[in-house]
Amino acid sequence: MGTDRLDEALDAAYDCLRRYGARRTTMDDIASAMGVSRSAVYQYVRGKDDAFRRLAGRLHEQALRQAREAVTADAPYAERLHGVLAAKLGLVLQLAGDSPHAAELLDGRTRLFGDICTSFTAELRELLTGLFTESGTVAGVTPAEAADICVALVVGLEGAPDPRSLLGPATDALATGLLGTAALRENA
Repeated sequence: MGTDRLDEALDAAYDCLRRYGARRTTMDDIASAMGVSRSAVYQYVRGKDDAFRRLAGRLHEQALRQAREAVTADAPYAERLHGVLAAKLGLVLQLAGDSPHAAELLDGRTRLFGDICTSFTAELRELLTGLFTESGTVAGVTPAEAADICVALVVGLEGAPDPRSLLGPATDALATGLLGTAALRENA
């Protein structure tokens, strides 16, 4: 199976999802958007549910790749923390900005995407826990608790009027409160 053609099928599925939503999209819609016959689409995906699951997986994996790069960057801890949180927020804002239907790919309660969303959040939490384990946290806060606070912050920002502009100051406040000033200077 050609990766390029699979990507085309997933791109076509995303286009249809944005326009119609997961329920209303048909394999004929995906085939039409891809410019091939319906039977040709089945060479790349087993059906529309498979296409949407693969699409959700691809988008979440891209965000995780950005988060992993941020964690391993040669940068101060606060900057690395910002990069991880920006990857999560960026995914949400991209999908919500593209279409209300595209945001369906973020719904952890759905049968189709729930496990992908749950795994994404778990891996993000693991990356953050590792970062806080490496950097150290202020007394009374474990690395896992610090990671949970960060995830909760990003989830809260998702509904804010201008989340991108709030992410920087929010990350700075978190870094100061969770890492302490010694850790901020140490890796600078």
